[in-house]
Amino acid sequence: MSHNKYFPLLIITIESFFTTWALMKAGRMEPGNLLTGAFFLLSFFLYRRIDSRLQTKSFIHTALVKRTALIIGILFSLLYMAVDYSHYIELLTNTFFRLTILAAVFIGFTVLFYHLLLLLFSYTGDKELLTKLVNAPLDAASPLSDSRFPRLAKAFQMLHHLFDTHTASCGFGLCMLCWLPYFLYQYPGIMTPDSINQFEQVLGLLPYSNHHPLVHTMLIKLFYHIGLLFTSDMVIAISFYTFFQMCFMAFCVSYLLKTLKQSGVRTGICFFITLYYALVPYHAVFVVTIWKDILFAGFVLLFGCSMLSMSKRLKATTLALFIFSGIMLCLMRSNGWYGFLVSIPFLLYHYRRKARVFFPALAAVLITAAIIKYPVMNALHVIQPDLIESLSIPSQQVAAVICNDRELTEEQLDLIEHVVDLTYIKELYNPTFADNIKELVRAGDQSFLAAHKKEFLSLYLSLGMTYPGDYLKAYIDQTYGYWYPDSFYPVADVEGISATSLGVSHTPLIGGPLVVKTKEIAIKLGSMLPIYSLLWSMGVVFWFFIFCIGNIIIRSEKEKLIYFIPGFAMYLTVLIATPVATEFRYVYFMIFSLPFYAVVSCLNLDSNESHSSSCSS
Repeated sequence: MSHNKYFPLLIITIESFFTTWALMKAGRMEPGNLLTGAFFLLSFFLYRRIDSRLQTKSFIHTALVKRTALIIGILFSLLYMAVDYSHYIELLTNTFFRLTILAAVFIGFTVLFYHLLLLLFSYTGDKELLTKLVNAPLDAASPLSDSRFPRLAKAFQMLHHLFDTHTASCGFGLCMLCWLPYFLYQYPGIMTPDSINQFEQVLGLLPYSNHHPLVHTMLIKLFYHIGLLFTSDMVIAISFYTFFQMCFMAFCVSYLLKTLKQSGVRTGICFFITLYYALVPYHAVFVVTIWKDILFAGFVLLFGCSMLSMSKRLKATTLALFIFSGIMLCLMRSNGWYGFLVSIPFLLYHYRRKARVFFPALAAVLITAAIIKYPVMNALHVIQPDLIESLSIPSQQVAAVICNDRELTEEQLDLIEHVVDLTYIKELYNPTFADNIKELVRAGDQSFLAAHKKEFLSLYLSLGMTYPGDYLKAYIDQTYGYWYPDSFYPVADVEGISATSLGVSHTPLIGGPLVVKTKEIAIKLGSMLPIYSLLWSMGVVFWFFIFCIGNIIIRSEKEKLIYFIPGFAMYLTVLIATPVATEFRYVYFMIFSLPFYAVVSCLNLDSNESHSSSCSS
């Protein structure tokens, strides 16, 4: 009996030791640092608490929870160490010691995240608890209902009643109110070189190109010309589009709130979701930035919300929104089109019981988008993105092999030199930025590449089999920002209008040192405050997305995965073709839909019918 009593303590002690080792290496600490002792004690008592908690949770399918937590823990540890491992062994030369250290750190990370996931799943897997927290209405009593603060309590109750009865409208208004200073300061809107290129197409100075989605360019043109009906000032005219984009994104937030209220989500959670959109400053910066990625993020959210609404009941307005958002999702970015195509089989299966209505709607999205993307654009002689644009990662991998001075056969070298001049490739190659190599290809003979696709595919596969390490390193360097949670990159630091002679310029309607400094502080806090800074990390958002999927699995609610498949497919397309390793806007669609994914993963969809009438449109 004594062995059975102390064996679990021994296991926890060993686990805590490896966790301490991993945290010590990740924190760049020496073994004698006092914090290593603190890590060990915290790990030991935390793991004991988690084990005892799980033993009392009869509602949890323990084997499923442990298996899910272990898989995610292993995956996270592998990807985290894929970037960070070199720091753990930088002072070691002996292969045995290097492998030992890496194995110990991997075990420590896996154990740590396995236990943390068990702890989180013990709460999020509790359907009864989550129903009380998410679905149930707010309690009448509140800390501000105390008779000692009658006026404050009355004001709070009035605000609560207003937000409860007009949730969507209040969400729209609060977002617009908080975003307005950014609009006034960045007036008529933030325009980067990509924006300027589209504006040149609007003015007829460049032919129409689908490199930046034609639909988005046409929207800019529409609102620009609406502006010209009221004024001859180009600056004011372009602001019409920016203001439209603000209103549209605020509408997306309000529709999310309406959908959640109809699903029985309590008012307090809807309020904090509104604050996420209204107060986290990168939303305000992006909604006044003329990029295709912004509207695309809004359509992704609308598409998910319409899917959730249709799972409950099919209404004409919801079906129309599903069709419209689906078409725009396919046209606003190329990865939206691919993500939609990947989602089709899953959508067909999920909505098979509503096939009579849903299947024609799905066909309408597919056919309309395909007609616009191909015959319509061909008829309008719209220039499509060139071949190399979609080959960012393969071109980076081949460039890495060349820059590492690997041996190539004469045939391989001759094939490459038919396309690019290798004289300056080492100077141009940037492991995290593919545009340099793409421009090198464009400066060469890209037509030869297009005419010999099979030969270049064979070359790519051959080099990958010969130098897999180079390929893997190049891939990690090119994509790490989207899944590694500890990388730094500027977010929402763009402002004003890039230098141009088109006649538009940054014309702020408010300014002064106070405005400028407040804006700078708001943006910099994202890289300074712990916990809050997690919202600014693409890698953290990705792993939170994976956690939501895991939570759905351990709750045995796999039908909810349908809401995650389009976003996950589109995220994979970024990992397949991203030209930049750390570009926040490329995955803004997932960040903008973050509250949707979080609530859906915890929402008890079986107990929300009684709440469906509580949301105001």
